[in-house]
Amino acid sequence: MTSSTPRRLNVSPTETTSAEAVNDTPLGEHVRGQLLRLCGVAGLTDLDGIRGLPLPDLLGPAARRPLTAGPPSPSFVCDDHSPVEFSLSFTAGASPSVRVLVEPGCSAAALAENARMGMDALEALATRWGFSTEPVRRVRDLFLPTAIHGPLALWCAMDLRRDQPPGIKVYVNPQAHGRERSAEVTREALTRFGFGRAWPALWETAASRGPERDDIRFFALDLGHWHTPRVKVYFAHHDVTATEMDAVSCLLPGDRAGQSGEFCRAVAGSTGRFVHRPLVSCFSYTERDMEHPSGHTVHVPVRDYARDDEVARDRALNVLRGRGMATAVLDRALAAMTPRRLSDGVGLIAYVSLARSTWQPPRVTVYFSPEAYVRRPPNAGVPHRRTDGVADALRRTTG
Repeated sequence: MTSSTPRRLNVSPTETTSAEAVNDTPLGEHVRGQLLRLCGVAGLTDLDGIRGLPLPDLLGPAARRPLTAGPPSPSFVCDDHSPVEFSLSFTAGASPSVRVLVEPGCSAAALAENARMGMDALEALATRWGFSTEPVRRVRDLFLPTAIHGPLALWCAMDLRRDQPPGIKVYVNPQAHGRERSAEVTREALTRFGFGRAWPALWETAASRGPERDDIRFFALDLGHWHTPRVKVYFAHHDVTATEMDAVSCLLPGDRAGQSGEFCRAVAGSTGRFVHRPLVSCFSYTERDMEHPSGHTVHVPVRDYARDDEVARDRALNVLRGRGMATAVLDRALAAMTPRRLSDGVGLIAYVSLARSTWQPPRVTVYFSPEAYVRRPPNAGVPHRRTDGVADALRRTTG
């Protein structure tokens, strides 16, 4: 797909209309309400200006579009094309943090316009909170060319914080010049940020099975108010095993053998090969080490490996509980997202991830879809409850 090609919607006929989409509520109002409730769950209600967070502004014209009109474009952010994703990040002994991811150009018909709208939104955030967009402009020719191959152009995320401006993250597409050039584009981008020496080991480890099975999915940059800004590279691992995910994570200095694989088994409820939606790994680089990654995250798309959101929630709770994290918050967050029963669908919990760092404590993040347009029915053929083998994996991953 190039920037001149219209973006077409593709919603499965097996999906059902979301309960929240039966009225003319605008998209911006719907997701803003979810965000405010999530902030309340996380204890952020005392933030100055919390109600002034620019989520509707980031969505542009799409914010005023009623849910009954359907998604403005085939956004890659969520399965039902909702252009917003929420997440809660947990660390032991601390309150969870809230993040929101947005595709600012979601109302555009083509990716070139999508990119322009995304950059305009990013510049507006930079003016509002006083940070520079120079890092994005440094690699604009690599990721935002005139003719962009799909499925995305630019996404923005905000990490919400107490008593200081949000941390801004930008996600762009390494396949913008075509999938066959994604390695070349990523290598050049890393080089421009001073991490050129990191590329050979990253490519050899994260894409060891070849680009058809380990493809580069995202390139991300931290902008603005970060103690240690990161440059991040994401790989999607198709038809992968837990053992192979362990081999990927070993690129992180000091990696404890088996930890990533056990986490994948616990969240996905599988002890074999992950044959559905690919697992995703992310390597982050900072000035602390210009040649080796400072962090690694494994993202498990639990929605494709669980019968319904009740099962996905149970697995996430067990992972949080085993790591001494605030389990009660998760149920309150799910209630803040939707009034529906968790057993009635799957996909409200989209991913569960484990982030490890050479200089920070481990972090588990649970990602939520707004389900603004449709709700996926439970996955047929997937057991409703965990097997003993999966329960064993859950216990092992907490060690």
